[in-house]
Amino acid sequence: MTANNFSLNQVMDLQFTTMSSVDSTGEERRLREDLNYFFMSPCEKYKARRQLPWKLCVQILKIVMVTAQLICFGLSNQLVASFKEENSIAFKHLFLKGYQDTDENEGSFVLYTQQDVYDSVSYAINQYLQLQSVTVGNYAYDTNANNETSLQVCKQLYERSVPVNPNNKLAVTPMIETDCLNIEPSDPPTEWKISNSSFFDLEFYRLIALELSFKLKGIDLQTIHNNGLPDCYEFGITISFNNAAHSGVIRISLESQAASRECKDWEITGPLSSTHYILVFDACVMVICLISLILCTRSIILSLKLHKRFITFFLKRYKKRVCLSDRLEFLNGWFILIIASDLMTIAGSIMKIAITAKNLTTYDVCSIFLGTSTLFAWVGVIRYLGYFQTYNVLILTMRGAFPKVLRFCCCAGMIYLGYMFCGWIVLGPYHSKFEKLSAVAECLFSLVNGDDMFATFADLQEKNNLLWLFSRIYLYSFISLFIYMVLSLFIALITDTYETIKEYQRNGFPKTDLRSFMDTRPQQLHLIQMGFADRTIREEI
Repeated sequence: MTANNFSLNQVMDLQFTTMSSVDSTGEERRLREDLNYFFMSPCEKYKARRQLPWKLCVQILKIVMVTAQLICFGLSNQLVASFKEENSIAFKHLFLKGYQDTDENEGSFVLYTQQDVYDSVSYAINQYLQLQSVTVGNYAYDTNANNETSLQVCKQLYERSVPVNPNNKLAVTPMIETDCLNIEPSDPPTEWKISNSSFFDLEFYRLIALELSFKLKGIDLQTIHNNGLPDCYEFGITISFNNAAHSGVIRISLESQAASRECKDWEITGPLSSTHYILVFDACVMVICLISLILCTRSIILSLKLHKRFITFFLKRYKKRVCLSDRLEFLNGWFILIIASDLMTIAGSIMKIAITAKNLTTYDVCSIFLGTSTLFAWVGVIRYLGYFQTYNVLILTMRGAFPKVLRFCCCAGMIYLGYMFCGWIVLGPYHSKFEKLSAVAECLFSLVNGDDMFATFADLQEKNNLLWLFSRIYLYSFISLFIYMVLSLFIALITDTYETIKEYQRNGFPKTDLRSFMDTRPQQLHLIQMGFADRTIREEI
């Protein structure tokens, strides 16, 4: 009886062990099949499921619609930018006496005599007061911060400590006083003379700056030709006479800030059907991006679930942790890129709808969102080309070379910053390309790429032999170091990674734990078609 009981217990233990082994083997087989299916290309998944790859179709449709949306917005944005630029040029010719469009002016020019200053101030004021009779644009007076229609003239001077005596030396203090005068336009406009006000008895020996500021209203009617709503603008114009250096030169500059405003008291007769079509198209783009966002988010969530299954099984079965590189295989960076593109497209489309309806005027912010999202959308197409070995070299090379290139750029960047600061402090006062840190960085980057070398050498003033010698040593050493050494090593890093990838494609990539576990690829399509793969994963990926 005892022997029989012992035999029965052995049989039960053996049956339990066999069932556990079968369950473990079945779980491993299903996990391996799910992993193989997860890393399939869309073509292989189509062969396995015979279902249309929805994510691929959505991405192709999204690229077409987003690109069309970007082109439409870009054309209208160009009109807006052109309108602002042309108005800025018109204001300079309208209010600056003797202004000429030359590369040397760049919106400013200089005066040398007191009479020239008085004439320029009087000219600007009279042009403002007689605006309607002198301009060819659609301009009107606008109110200032005090809700007044006026031109404000302000002067900044050093405070005078004692009465001025022609025989005395300068008697000024570092304290600055500001005095302002408002000039109202009249109807009908009359000629204004600077001698009518003692305010313009300028004491140039203590004058720091003279500033004229006023506001104008304008309207852009170009959109009406395309059956769109017009754009109304408020122009804040500031004319500055800068005498801070007291060097015998007063520099004049004009700055105009254009801000879009809601058009009031206007009426347009005729259909505006194109505006409605644009709004409907933008809404469709948002719907497509929302679908893409949902599908990609769902793919990331299910890939994380598969990742958790794999690391749990690997730890339980083989008593070891999955390495970081294998874990990162489950994190699809392309999906993250597409999600970022979708979010930016939705945000940009909302802003575009508001701009089209004239409820918002943030053209620049909207263009950044739409432009960046379109860039990400087109870069995301590389994901599908990467499934083909011929096109996959670029992606694998970029991914393999990125860590090395990043470390290399950190080291080279230290040298670059050193040259940048040195060039700015030494050559800045004598060379236009080294006046600002940003200009120095751009100049050095151009030199690395072989652009405009001779002009950089030739533009340096040869007034100081020591400075001229330093500039030559500085430029020759930078060009030699970065072109012949740094740039060559940079290219060598990428070339070495490219050769390694080509070698892997010929002889096979190194085996990792994940690749070894999935090494049943010749049979995967047959197994999936037979229905062995996990249905949750299979229906999604």
